[in-house]
Amino acid sequence: MVVVEKLKIYLEEIKKNDKQGNKINSFLQLNPDVLEQAKAIDSKKNKGKLFGKVIGVKANINVEGMNISCASKTLEKYKAPYDATVIKKIKQEEGLILGLTNMDEFASGGSGETSAFGAVKNPKVLGLIPGGSSAGSAASVAAGFCDVALGSDTGGSIRNPASHCGVVGLKPTYSSVSRYGLIDLSMGLDQIGVLARSVGDVALFFSIIQGKDEKDAISQASEKINLKAIEKIPKAITVGVLDFKIQDKRIQKLIDEKVKQVAKTNSWKIKKIKINNIDLAVETYYPLVYVEFFSGTRRFDARRYGQKIEDVAGSEVLRRILGGSEISKAEYRGRYYHLALKAKKLIKEEFEQAFKKVDCIISPTVPKLPHKIGEKISVEDMYEYDALTAPANLAGNCAISIPCGTVDNIPVGMQIMCDKFKEQKLLQIARSFEKIFL
Repeated sequence: MVVVEKLKIYLEEIKKNDKQGNKINSFLQLNPDVLEQAKAIDSKKNKGKLFGKVIGVKANINVEGMNISCASKTLEKYKAPYDATVIKKIKQEEGLILGLTNMDEFASGGSGETSAFGAVKNPKVLGLIPGGSSAGSAASVAAGFCDVALGSDTGGSIRNPASHCGVVGLKPTYSSVSRYGLIDLSMGLDQIGVLARSVGDVALFFSIIQGKDEKDAISQASEKINLKAIEKIPKAITVGVLDFKIQDKRIQKLIDEKVKQVAKTNSWKIKKIKINNIDLAVETYYPLVYVEFFSGTRRFDARRYGQKIEDVAGSEVLRRILGGSEISKAEYRGRYYHLALKAKKLIKEEFEQAFKKVDCIISPTVPKLPHKIGEKISVEDMYEYDALTAPANLAGNCAISIPCGTVDNIPVGMQIMCDKFKEQKLLQIARSFEKIFL
């Protein structure tokens, strides 16, 4: 009973360290049928590609019969009537859904503190934020509560917590994974992705969930991942190091040292690369998110399901609703939203030109170390966590965060970006770094 025994170990860890004592608070709900499902998987003769993998799922991705609350009182009692496409694919390959992970409310936040059900703690440094919005997904993997977790990434919501918690987090190319069954924050930016403790597990899960889906009009077929090829070190690689000044020079120094080390070992070239308008990413990203989130939340009116969002939601959700409402007013005629779309297109084109010169672009995942849970910081400082991750969402590129060391004993992530639909190359490069780091 391989899966059952493994599951029992995880459940015991969760009981001891997630819900009692220091209480990481990474899970909102455990699957009530998980033991029976584990037994059923164990009993099958033909083993699927995900046999033995125990999975956490961000609480904005539909899992049939479970409470998909988005960590909000608005949807606290909402039970998913169906499985999201990614969940259906995982179940077909005998992956075991352990439960739903905590998150920033409606994915609105970058710290893991805005959940209506309590902040998530960073398993590596308990007093610090784990990052967000996929806080519980990153924390559950880092704490050893599951093998892999699904998250969603709008402007860094997978890579940001992956960096802070010292795990691997992949944001695939926009449209490469079906979003059917995702309760979105921003339909023009969101992407479902994977968090795990190794590049290999991330690659395996991406190979299962990628692909076109008739239920998601924007989804596209992409090159199928060759898992064996991930282990091969690519040759003649030119690594672009992003020219961008960040607050904490110690983080940049660590990244630069690791890039030089790996490039020397593999005989790769290094080239400084500048994206002229990347400093506009945060200012471009938030008007788009505000407007699209405001539009998407009009369904949460208490008439069909849940409670009215304005009556029960937290301050960050209300800020985004109010901002989107203001920007969307008829008197502005969509001026600010359309200006943001123009800036988004400009950033996308600049990345396209950059990837003609280099195979990948590397930067810190997050420009500063995580703050203490409960510490009061300005909205502007909070949004700056997304300064280096949001550009990949605006451009639609694939990007991954991998652990590359620590500063003051706090995990620091390295972000690697590649051009659209180049996940095979991205994962090969990430695995090449991982081999040296480990």
